[in-house]
Amino acid sequence: MQKVYGRKCRIMSVFLLLALVFTSVSTGCGGQEKKSAYHIEYLNKEKNRIVHVAYEPQATETDDLIREFLVALCSDADNVEYRKPIPSDVEVTSYSLDGVLLTLRFDEDYNKMSSVEEVLCRAAVVRTMTQIKGVDCVAFYIGDAPLTDAKGNLVGSMNADSFVENPGEQINSIQNTTLTLYFSNENGDGLIKEVRQDVYYSSNVSMEKLIMEQLLEGTNINGAKSAIPTGTKLVTISVVDGVCYVSLDEAFRNQDYKVNEAIVIYSIVNSLSELPTISKVQISVNGDTSGVYRDNFKLEEMYERNLDYVVVQSDAGTEESIEKGTEQEMATEEE
Repeated sequence: MQKVYGRKCRIMSVFLLLALVFTSVSTGCGGQEKKSAYHIEYLNKEKNRIVHVAYEPQATETDDLIREFLVALCSDADNVEYRKPIPSDVEVTSYSLDGVLLTLRFDEDYNKMSSVEEVLCRAAVVRTMTQIKGVDCVAFYIGDAPLTDAKGNLVGSMNADSFVENPGEQINSIQNTTLTLYFSNENGDGLIKEVRQDVYYSSNVSMEKLIMEQLLEGTNINGAKSAIPTGTKLVTISVVDGVCYVSLDEAFRNQDYKVNEAIVIYSIVNSLSELPTISKVQISVNGDTSGVYRDNFKLEEMYERNLDYVVVQSDAGTEESIEKGTEQEMATEEE
């Protein structure tokens, strides 16, 4: 394991200064400047977007390149509009290269970054370091503990593709929005509406994907719980001509009879239908639309928004329907 010398990201500062001097002298005396094959990722002034700046390293060996790039990531850019991705109060304490996995260890101050800045910092570091031949992926540790996300899940090793949500696009910008989601009540026979504010997401993540990710994460609202079976993962999602096609993995077939099957379906359908671009939703399992979900809901069907199951919790803790179910009214009339 290599130690990173200096305090608070002052790594090899003398080496970097000499490298910059050498670069300026060589370009000034040697005619035309070569176009660099490398770049360093920085943050913009507002710290909500990644920008990359061409960089000509002085090192040629893998270990030396790692150290030189870490110096650059911890150093201010020449352009005053850019911000270094690793803040001044965050220290890279050590690193190690095991095969093609580069492990970076940070001090506890890493956790002081905001969620948006942390994601962009991580993306900038990983995308910069994986340019080095022999470094295919990067893992972050805070002290001796592997990095976890806001939900406590292990982040694990990352590569440049970890920050690509759609083909040909990268995580360059972070935005926020407000979502309306529907979760099951505790009894599993009604839907509770949650308006979730300040949801941060990459600019190239589709809104329908964001909604499904938020549904799968669950809710912290008292009296509400996720309607979707535990462990379900999103396979693909797309919107064509107003129809949202949602493919979930096999875990979606897991039966939790504490939640009514209609609540499961309309938790997804109603949440996605909050988007003006979606009027119908079709749900499949690994792309397969044959069969039914439990007993009554055919997967081949396209389901429209249905607020009949939505309930609201009163101050007394009881639930009241905020939409009268058409089927219930018809049943009453028949009686």
